[in-house]
Amino acid sequence: MKITIIASGSGGNATLFASRGTRVLVDAGVGPRVLDHCLSAAAADGADGADGANVRLLPDAIVITHAHADHVGVAARYNKKHKIPIYASEATVRAAELGDPARVRPFSSREPFAIGALTFSPRPLPHDAAQVALVVDDGARRAALVTDLGEVPPGLLEHVAGCDVLMLESNYDAGLLEAGPYPQHLKRRIRSARGHLSNAQACELLAALPGGTHTVALMHLSEVNNRPELALDAARDVLLGRRTRLVAAPPRGPLVLDAAAAPPAPPPGAPRSSLGQPAPPRQLGLFSGI
Repeated sequence: MKITIIASGSGGNATLFASRGTRVLVDAGVGPRVLDHCLSAAAADGADGADGANVRLLPDAIVITHAHADHVGVAARYNKKHKIPIYASEATVRAAELGDPARVRPFSSREPFAIGALTFSPRPLPHDAAQVALVVDDGARRAALVTDLGEVPPGLLEHVAGCDVLMLESNYDAGLLEAGPYPQHLKRRIRSARGHLSNAQACELLAALPGGTHTVALMHLSEVNNRPELALDAARDVLLGRRTRLVAAPPRGPLVLDAAAAPPAPPPGAPRSSLGQPAPPRQLGLFSGI
């Protein structure tokens, strides 16, 4: 399974999962020109397992995690223009405009569903819109996408345990948020149990994560209230000594992750600062001039 993080953050979110001829886009919160370009480039580059001689631009389906604009984005446009089915939880279907209802597929927030070669297992998350975590399984590898949650709910750790790849929100540094320019009501919303995960909260989950996860991608980093180096340093400390690649997803990628990659092997006697560092991730230079 190949995973292409197209965008991650309050400016838009979109992640492509691809395996055995199935391509599913989770969230579509970026502009159509950017999304079209990234999907095409991912196929041409082979990042989705496609044959470069037979590039297919469009995904087979779009799955929406929740009804906020930075996740729903152009889903309705893709539904109407390209006749792509949209999968969303029953609550999100009621809350968002998703296009032609005949091509909207509601799912239960606790029941697995299949799209081609991929099986999606959702789980509700605490947020100020009905939100789900997703575990994506192609029969050989598993990946989890967990963003937009104010706290770690009971059962989430068990839900993501054993995934090869974990994409986990690490939205804000508590000190930067407190000292930052946001009004107090917005700071309270972000810190609340229905807001977003801080670096410290993400680290609490990572510290409790069982073995088996070879790649962790920190997601949805605030460009105002966080810094990639702060989130990475905090996570690196709790992952110290584990055979885990650690990366921070940029606001605009794409960043390609391979769920079938072998776990990294830190060299014996490696200094603390080098443990948990990723092999150089494959980031496609797609955004110049867009």
